Amino acid sequence: MVGREFGNGVRAIIGRTGLTQRRLAELLGWQEAKISDLLAGKGGVTELEVATLLAYCRATVAERDYLLALFRESGNVWLQMPEDGVPDQVRTLIEQEKEANEIICWSMVLVPGLLQIPEYVHVVTSAAPVDAEDVPTVVAARVARAQILEPGRTFTFYIHEQALWLPVGGDEVWREQLCHLLRLSVRRYVSIRIIPRSIGMHAGTSGDFRVMKFPKYPPVVYVESVKCCLFFDDKETVDVYENILKALAAVALDEEESRAVINSILEASDDHLAQEHL
Repeated sequence: MVGREFGNGVRAIIGRTGLTQRRLAELLGWQEAKISDLLAGKGGVTELEVATLLAYCRATVAERDYLLALFRESGNVWLQMPEDGVPDQVRTLIEQEKEANEIICWSMVLVPGLLQIPEYVHVVTSAAPVDAEDVPTVVAARVARAQILEPGRTFTFYIHEQALWLPVGGDEVWREQLCHLLRLSVRRYVSIRIIPRSIGMHAGTSGDFRVMKFPKYPPVVYVESVKCCLFFDDKETVDVYENILKALAAVALDEEESRAVINSILEASDDHLAQEHL
């Protein structure tokens, strides 16, 4: 994960020069394969060599410091502490979502972010530790993420039933959010499966997460909290989360049964509103 972020950053800087990888390698006295491995995040270069390449390509001081910091990262866990305290607005997550060809989400408390309508997003963002003046910008960025819900990739959302009962934004927003889930659920590349409250304890109680899979890279697990977010791409950790997904799949309702649950909640809200007007 860190290697890919590093490789993407270096690739962008090389791209500004207009040089091909072959020509740049010749100018630096390297084998072309060395640059290819560097851009793929495979290593094979020293920190001094990275600094030399960045200097030759006229990277800014900020770019150099950031990329060298990534280069020095060790291990398979990358901790980001975004200044605005909104982990899922980190540029890295947005980029990873765009590159993924399969995304699998587990959400226990709220409707997953990619499925939220703008009004729901606004209420959730306003309740988060975000400065009031930043809310419109953050909401716009969150809403824009839903643009990836298009054919060409697949999405699976495991949602606990209790998340559907939470009346975020009041009855009108809550009901429209449920209707939006029903509309999305009929798309062939979107699978929405509900974990019913009746099963009690389950494998997902440790918290929300998502697994993103890519055509050319290992899967990445993303976990967020209020002030930070974590990306894991080591096989051991990914296997743990994929096993949780398998356990959730074993107890989740199928797509048709899940639509029935959403409809039943809508009907219950109808009854509640009718009682209030009596």
